[in-house]
Amino acid sequence: MIKKLLIANRGEIACRIIRTARRMGIATVAVYSDADARALHVAQADEAVHIGPSPATESYLVIEEIIAAAKATGADAIHPGYGFLSENADLPDACVKAGIIFVGPSAAAMRALGGKAAAKEIAIKAGVPVVPGYQGPKQDAKALAAEAKKIGYPVMIKAVAGGGGRGMRLVEKEAQLAELLDSAKREAQSAFGNPDVLIEKVVVAPRHIEVQVFGDTHGNAVHLFERDCTLQRRNQKVIEEAPAPGMSDALRQKMCDAAVKLAKSVGYAGAGTVEFLVEGGSLGADAPWYFIEMNTRLQVEHPVTEEITGLDLVEWQLRIAAGEKLPLAQNDIAMCGHAIEARLCAEDPARGFMPSVGDFVHFEVREAEGLRIESGLGASGSVSPFYDSMIAKLITSGPDRETAIARLAESLNGTSLLGLRSNARFLRALTMNEKVRAARMDTGLIARELETLVAEPRDAVALANGISYLARMATHEASRRIGPADDPWGARDGFGNSAERVQTMALTIDGAPHTAHLSWPVDDVGPSVSLAGVEIAARTIARDRGRSEIMGDSRRCFVLKDLVHTEIARPVYDASDVDDDNGHGGNVRAPINGKVAKVFVAVGDTVAKGDRIAVVEAMKMEHVLHAGAGGTVEKIAAKEGAQVTQGAVIVSIAE
Repeated sequence: MIKKLLIANRGEIACRIIRTARRMGIATVAVYSDADARALHVAQADEAVHIGPSPATESYLVIEEIIAAAKATGADAIHPGYGFLSENADLPDACVKAGIIFVGPSAAAMRALGGKAAAKEIAIKAGVPVVPGYQGPKQDAKALAAEAKKIGYPVMIKAVAGGGGRGMRLVEKEAQLAELLDSAKREAQSAFGNPDVLIEKVVVAPRHIEVQVFGDTHGNAVHLFERDCTLQRRNQKVIEEAPAPGMSDALRQKMCDAAVKLAKSVGYAGAGTVEFLVEGGSLGADAPWYFIEMNTRLQVEHPVTEEITGLDLVEWQLRIAAGEKLPLAQNDIAMCGHAIEARLCAEDPARGFMPSVGDFVHFEVREAEGLRIESGLGASGSVSPFYDSMIAKLITSGPDRETAIARLAESLNGTSLLGLRSNARFLRALTMNEKVRAARMDTGLIARELETLVAEPRDAVALANGISYLARMATHEASRRIGPADDPWGARDGFGNSAERVQTMALTIDGAPHTAHLSWPVDDVGPSVSLAGVEIAARTIARDRGRSEIMGDSRRCFVLKDLVHTEIARPVYDASDVDDDNGHGGNVRAPINGKVAKVFVAVGDTVAKGDRIAVVEAMKMEHVLHAGAGGTVEKIAAKEGAQVTQGAVIVSIAE
């Protein structure tokens, strides 16, 4: 058995692997970048090795650093987790050369099935139906345009390497192809180090079904049933469940048999996921289905399979890597009940799911029956712009789907993140959606119902409570005569108690300037608050205090009510910001900390409002920036490849 395991990853998956390794008596080694020096996985491992700067390309994606860390600590095995190097066949090759066990398939199997194009060719030979398309070697824009025309629009561009929806673009008409092809190739190169793509026919109203498979080095292979990953946004999974609701026994048998056949065809050893699309939204016995790709690694959503089978998939990986046979034969693997997983992310659904990065002051999910939490974060900390935005996975299980979904909704209601925005309310709305509840869904459901799902009505009373809190904290700081700073509700107002006093406060609410008027009554129940002409009585505010979560200090506080997050702050004025936008929004700024991946303009170019100006890449996503006004490009402030902070000027446009 493996004695010491190095985990070439970070966050919740590193913590997840450490937990199983510890139970099995295996020592663990974490690796970390500058950004992760204080990360939870570093604290939980028995040893930790620094491997480089914050960008993944200079740390987690550097094979030489991973191998050197394993050698320095005496680790006899490396687990890649998912993402990063988990599907890079050069890592298992490097492990073999260094005499280190790689926890995953061989480099040959990874190369055969890990690339979407090669995997489709293997599936065709094995008699598994595939989505019609082009997966050949021609990669120039002209050749790919000709192939897309042959297939017929709409078509899907897909990166041949990696997963997670990176390098995927839906092209609805020919005029869009050049721009989207360039974007897909650029993102694929950045995420996987390989710009190659394939082009496929768009399957109408599909359900996305994947089958968990395992093989060993003794020629055995089994499946652990299927998962439904249909609920996606921009080709990235949001909610996954097992088993697939409405799946007929006949279709399950056909798809699971095909998945095992595919794994056996290349002598696959380790965990893998074979992914299919089922056309038309139904999972009946005669529904058309197609193989699309195989992920040669552990999946983000593997916990739902563990919950319905009672198996530890990481333990299976470690035993197989150590040369053992599969722990169970196919007939001994059974499923029971239902499980569902939601990916809780630091992002703002109301602003196009823009990642929310920086420090948070409080994170908690209340314990509930049937709830399992996988997270790489503590009760406070930060979300880095260098990696993906996932905070935690919430997995709930029960005897049936209805119970599992109800428990997930309850768990989301009990989720508290203060300091950063999250998609918790969006996830809850998705679990409450009547089509989702009835399993009448396809991969386009979220896009069609997005407006309803992302709605975040702000609660006026909760807002008034936050303003009152900030005013009390500020008064305490100024006078030191009110009461304990950690109990602003019990503090006296500090304005005297002989008569009602009125206070005016300049504020920013989620960054936008506002003016609030507070009327402090004699009875010290607290102030009434007037904002934008709407007054909320002091007693109404007081009654709501237990329903709003509020945390902060005299300069800034965060309010969370009904999963709607609001930041209220006293403004900080910066003279350098007075006129740098030329009065008309002529500066194109970075929306988030990240890297300038592309600049489309040069000094002297004439642009119109809405034209593409640049692309900023952050948290594994591309953010396309457009001109806010027409004019002439006056200055390129950040070149391609430069790291920029949120708000930094990238291009200046003169009227």
